[in-house]
Amino acid sequence: MKLIYVFDAYCGWSHGFSTTLREVVARRPELPVEVVSGGLFTGSRRVPIREFGYVQGANAKIAEVTGAEFGEGYERLIADGSFVMDSEAAARGLAALRQAAPGRAAELAMALQHAFYVDGLSLSDPATYREVAERAGLDADAVVAAFASAGTRAEAEADVARAAELGVNAFPTLVAVDADRATVLARGQATTDEVERRLTGFALTRSH
Repeated sequence: MKLIYVFDAYCGWSHGFSTTLREVVARRPELPVEVVSGGLFTGSRRVPIREFGYVQGANAKIAEVTGAEFGEGYERLIADGSFVMDSEAAARGLAALRQAAPGRAAELAMALQHAFYVDGLSLSDPATYREVAERAGLDADAVVAAFASAGTRAEAEADVARAAELGVNAFPTLVAVDADRATVLARGQATTDEVERRLTGFALTRSH
């Protein structure tokens, strides 16, 4: 059995889910976690952040419900309003980090969200991936080179296709998969205990 975490690095609710994801991974170290980027801000949705007028209200709700932190660096981006969220670039960045440390994909996904939502760093900037890689003890030169490579671009595109194949249309979504069986453990928001109950129930059905 494994977990599949479908998120978008530029999704506030995915950022809010980080605490739950971190706790679930800590409780279930035996379960591999596949992390898939969903492609929330692509195509016509790649516009200045000021065009999403709901962002600040949504963030207040996310912080209230999940306790997630939105840092001063990020608040400056919101106040300026000209920043463009590009999920394709973020998906390439995650893919580059994932190549460097496949078994740490969930940790690195959360590190990317911290870089944006707390530090206010652009996920289109290679320097962001250098910083995240260095903090994680990875080969930063290799990660930055991978970020720019055609192979990583194809991997990012495959992520978006994988999310669609899984039928995921809301982020974040956490899925448990066992052979040809799957169940959604969380969509949008859930506590660690809620996820654990659903996961335990799913595991028990394997013997019936």
